[in-house]
Amino acid sequence: MVYPPEDLNRAAVHAAPARRKGIGTRLWLVVSESGKSHVEEVGKHSIMRRTGLPARDLRVLDPMLSYPSTILGRERAIVVNLEHIKAIITAAEILMINSTNPLVVQFVIDLQDRVSTPSDRSNSPLERLEGDLQDKNHAALASNFNRDDPNATVLSPAGGGPKILPFEFKALEVCLESACRCLESETQTLEDEAYPALDELTSQISTLNLERVRQIKSRLVAISGRVQKVRDELEHLLDDDNDMAEMYLTEKLVESSREQASLREESGIEEVQVDDQRYEESEADHSENNSEISTAFKPNIEELESLLEAYFAQIDGISQKLANMNEYVDDTEDFINIMLDDKQNQLLQMGVMLSTGNMILNAGIVVVGLFGMNIHIELYDGQPKQFWETVSGTVGGCLALYLIAVGWGKKRNLI
Repeated sequence: MVYPPEDLNRAAVHAAPARRKGIGTRLWLVVSESGKSHVEEVGKHSIMRRTGLPARDLRVLDPMLSYPSTILGRERAIVVNLEHIKAIITAAEILMINSTNPLVVQFVIDLQDRVSTPSDRSNSPLERLEGDLQDKNHAALASNFNRDDPNATVLSPAGGGPKILPFEFKALEVCLESACRCLESETQTLEDEAYPALDELTSQISTLNLERVRQIKSRLVAISGRVQKVRDELEHLLDDDNDMAEMYLTEKLVESSREQASLREESGIEEVQVDDQRYEESEADHSENNSEISTAFKPNIEELESLLEAYFAQIDGISQKLANMNEYVDDTEDFINIMLDDKQNQLLQMGVMLSTGNMILNAGIVVVGLFGMNIHIELYDGQPKQFWETVSGTVGGCLALYLIAVGWGKKRNLI
């Protein structure tokens, strides 16, 4: 069943009065392993009893607080905080804080489509895992048989189909897929805007183009930080086998049920021979043994490791795209700085030439000032052509001095 988005909107409208009914009460969207979904009004302590999570893990999911991307494996649940996804995954259901975000609505639809396939509805998670364990036993017996007789044929198990992932891994895969798809979409949108804007800036430096590039660089830094946080979290999980082992919720339930059944059988035999006091002591010993077994539970983590490595490669590809874009931005900035330095050098060269011309002009003004004095000399008694000869000589001398100064500056590489 696909949960209609309009129901999510109606539930969100009544979320505020529902939270006023009790402290820590929220509307949670619950999706079961069969794909059915419904909205529940659950308090904080009820969630803690239902999932076995401490209060500090629930704070990671608080939308009012800012926490980095986190994937936590606990005894009975997996806490996922990736981008728009804030969810608690158990062996039989997934709980999410109700939201009208379109990305969350699409995530719920994808999750329901993934877990509600006909092949998954036939058996419960425990039954599916027991079948997988039987297949492993068959494979181990076949390998031992082949060592003894190399020519022997291997008998395939009865249910020799593809292995079915438990519910918690399907939900975790949808969470990773949704987060990667969101980051990939934002990265692609940023690429479509960034490269044309950077190319336009190199061809025409203007205030509008500079503002566009500044906004693009701010978005690039923000997206790169988010991608890096998801990448670091996946890398941390892949480096720690114990954290990955904690996420095998279904196998831990199967192992716990088997141990409890064996303990009940042993207790039934001892009840005939011991009194009530020894019965209570045996129950206490059994609970201690059960806790030791659960802590020592070490499943084969290759399945989860392959799942995480696939999305780690995808998120690493997104990170590489952003790194390439960041390099392109840096190269564009270097090119713009070179262009600005060249313009600045041209302005300095023009300033030197104007200063030289001003100095030569001052020399001509000195000559004019000398001839403007009220001192009688023979030159004043001459013909008018002598005036023009003096003027042309002064101007020609100034031009000659200017050309000499410019040539000397170029020879010294000053201009």
